[in-house]
Amino acid sequence: MGEDSAGLAGLLAVAEARMPVESAEAVAFELARSLDARSVSFLITDFTGNAVVRLGNTDVGEEREHIELPGTIYEQVLRDQRVSVRRAPDSGVQVQIVAPVTNRGDAIGLLEVLLPQAPEPATVQTVADAAHALAYILIANRRFTDLYQWGRRTLPVNLAAEIQNTLLPDSLTCEAPQFTVSGELIPAETIAGDTFDHSLDRHTLHVSITDAMGHNVRAALMATLLVGALRSARRSGADLAEQARQAHQALLDHGVLGPLVTGQLLRIDLRTGSADFVNAGHPWPWRLREGRLDHITPEIDPPFGAPLPHPHRVQSLQLRPGDRLILVTDGMLERNAAAEDLPALIRDTRDLHPRETVHALTQAVLHAQQGVLHDDATVVCLDWKGTTN
Repeated sequence: MGEDSAGLAGLLAVAEARMPVESAEAVAFELARSLDARSVSFLITDFTGNAVVRLGNTDVGEEREHIELPGTIYEQVLRDQRVSVRRAPDSGVQVQIVAPVTNRGDAIGLLEVLLPQAPEPATVQTVADAAHALAYILIANRRFTDLYQWGRRTLPVNLAAEIQNTLLPDSLTCEAPQFTVSGELIPAETIAGDTFDHSLDRHTLHVSITDAMGHNVRAALMATLLVGALRSARRSGADLAEQARQAHQALLDHGVLGPLVTGQLLRIDLRTGSADFVNAGHPWPWRLREGRLDHITPEIDPPFGAPLPHPHRVQSLQLRPGDRLILVTDGMLERNAAAEDLPALIRDTRDLHPRETVHALTQAVLHAQQGVLHDDATVVCLDWKGTTN
């Protein structure tokens, strides 16, 4: 079939001819055949963001190889989002190509190709295009199988964490001409109910970050009530005031355990950069504008589920091109994390992609806590690029 079979149409046809669980290996097999490669493999990013996992299939079942990222070519490619071509390690002749498997800023993993000789530029472009196509193929096929969830889980997951994971957006990062938004959540050993969410309408970006008080399954159930209510209201076309009202009422009506959930809700008009903003007992967000870092200090209403003297107030926020917003939960502000200066970290990461920024910030807090969090640590980073004509 030649290299044309490694194009989007050819790879889609190959993937659709196999079971969803076989989509990645089908693409790898076709690419290896069309390029006469020694091997082709897919490496998925694990939930910690600190490793990749090479997935494979043998006669005895699925297998995975866990590879720590620090100091590797895999880390470099994920960070830079550029294809790497180099002599394969421990090989005098083979050439290694590593390409990012990424969709709209969401780094799903890597495609690795080993060739017997130095490739032509067209071959490198073929691998890059195949990696991009693979991102779409995986997004389409992961709905039908737990394989990719299993591959990403290199640490045990308890029931509360399982519930918490289902509340997160399908893609933790989203890029569009007007913005890039990304979030990361590191759960405490006793899950503390953090969530974040983002969703895009034709003219609107919705962003939320919430923190259910309590721990483990109780906190996860309270978070489920809140996120479910917010999504239900949002998907019915409700404005931000009504989204907040329905979320609050859901906890009053169904929160038999007496829950309280803090949160911030944003509804951004993509045509103007103006945003509606609700703060329900949550830590103030940061704004980095033209090199100056400040807290945004809106009026703070009580948490969702707490007695309200009045409905949650919708306040206004105007974004300017180049603005960066950082939203956090209180786990990022733990006393034991005081060794890490969060404002300084935000400034130091200002040139990083939001995906890399949220990872750097959560890892810094985890390091300061010596790897043991007493509360979930969650960050959402939003870069506003400006409106488009």
